[in-house]
Amino acid sequence: MNLSLAALIDEVHGGQHGEEIGEAEVSVGFLTQQGVRHASRSTSYRNHVLSLRVGDAVGSCAVEPGELTEDVVLDCVGTPVAELLRHPSTAVRVAALDGYLQSMRPHHRHAEEVVIGRGGSLQKSLHRAKIVVDLLPPVRRVLVIGVVNSLLHHLRERGVDYLACDYKGGRTEWGEPVHADAEAVLGECDAVLASGMVLGNGSFDPLLTHARDTGQPLVLFAQTGSGVLPRFLGSGVTAVSAEPYPFFWLDGGPSLLYRYSEEKPA
Repeated sequence: MNLSLAALIDEVHGGQHGEEIGEAEVSVGFLTQQGVRHASRSTSYRNHVLSLRVGDAVGSCAVEPGELTEDVVLDCVGTPVAELLRHPSTAVRVAALDGYLQSMRPHHRHAEEVVIGRGGSLQKSLHRAKIVVDLLPPVRRVLVIGVVNSLLHHLRERGVDYLACDYKGGRTEWGEPVHADAEAVLGECDAVLASGMVLGNGSFDPLLTHARDTGQPLVLFAQTGSGVLPRFLGSGVTAVSAEPYPFFWLDGGPSLLYRYSEEKPA
């Protein structure tokens, strides 16, 4: 049976990914609110991310501004992970799942560790983007879901055509239209490069189905669900750039991400 996010949650809840699920609890919960405008860039953006600590790991899921109240975040603290896997909020379910899976299978034991060097916000963003784009196989046109202009910069440098997609629409740094409906333009591309945010907004399973049906590459850059998405390698997902908390944009010092691929499965 092809795995889905809901099926993975059911497996974890049932103890198939560690009997420790019966004892695991969230010890810390917090919401990170970020705004950024890199030097020399004309656009700014913001991110809100729910993070839940399970043991020595922090799981995360991006949310829309105002989606979660402080009470929801605080109510997660001290709550069993198994209970949070049945929470009505997708973001809470994903963050709890992410923290638990990272605690059971730490990235450093299963993936290639890559250091993003010290630098300014734009310098680190471009370095991270290069690492992500390196995971793409040779393709004609890429559908980029979750517009990050530094990713588009590296695709442009390599002469790779792309379509940009984000629920918010708008324009890229170079004035190109940003499509709001990814499924409507999937057929126009031969690979997908998507943010881990697709886990939290419900668009992951359709992308997974498309990749399985067509055999086209599906590469993910994941702050949301960095411990979740590697579970889908070889089952629709081609590669994952996993970036657990603390994220590269939090300070100017060195930071880590982890690269997974079908050749080196999790």
